Amino acid sequence: MKDRLPFHLEKEVELLRLTEDPRVCSYLPDKTASLEYRLIAGAGAETCQRLISRGWRRFGICFFRPMCLLCSECRSLRVVVGRFRPSKSQRRCLKRNPEITVRLVRPEASTRHIQLYNAYHQDMNRRRGWPYRPIAPEAYIESFVMGAGTFGHEMQYHADGRMVGVGLIDILPAGISSVYFYHDPAWRRNGPGTFSILQEIRLAGSLGKPHLYLGYCIRENPSMRYKSRFLPHECLDRYVADGDPPSWRPPASPSPA
Repeated sequence: MKDRLPFHLEKEVELLRLTEDPRVCSYLPDKTASLEYRLIAGAGAETCQRLISRGWRRFGICFFRPMCLLCSECRSLRVVVGRFRPSKSQRRCLKRNPEITVRLVRPEASTRHIQLYNAYHQDMNRRRGWPYRPIAPEAYIESFVMGAGTFGHEMQYHADGRMVGVGLIDILPAGISSVYFYHDPAWRRNGPGTFSILQEIRLAGSLGKPHLYLGYCIRENPSMRYKSRFLPHECLDRYVADGDPPSWRPPASPSPA
């Protein structure tokens, strides 16, 4: 099974915009969360850049961002690519993965993609208690292949001729947005998450992109806190409307690398 969608709509259409009712937060169970959603068919790179720079995230044709009334722990974070220097631990991570090769391709959905995605989430269920819901090919295409337009890509990580990781990214006019990464559980001991971000920073630098957008950093959640280790970085002050300029600033107290 292999599927790819090389086409994109000629016209951009916003199909729906809504805010969900408050619910228990998936990342901080003692908090209440609410997300704002937008479904945009045919979104171009410029639209995606405008939304990402204002704290939105993209899965398929769905864009979302926090709209929580009593909490602001989800901080959009972007790495300043031109000033980034890997820490000692990050350099060690690169040295632990000499056999890994990287291919930049358009988003795909193969049997290996589905197997790898499900194996990763099953492992995270065992180790961190993530809910385990195996993904079907149709749902995978909807989340990671559709909506990619001309800007969506994936970085495939291979070892000994076998794909061991996939990093979904959007290559935008003023940066790269890191969408999602998953990997073979057997690769975990060599730091694939850190390795993939370092490869995305390297790609952004080679393309002359000033920022790598890593999504939300939540300092109280280990699964989301690691993003603050990539320095220097900036955080979005607040979520603003489409017509208002976003303000990104260095954090008051950067985390040590």
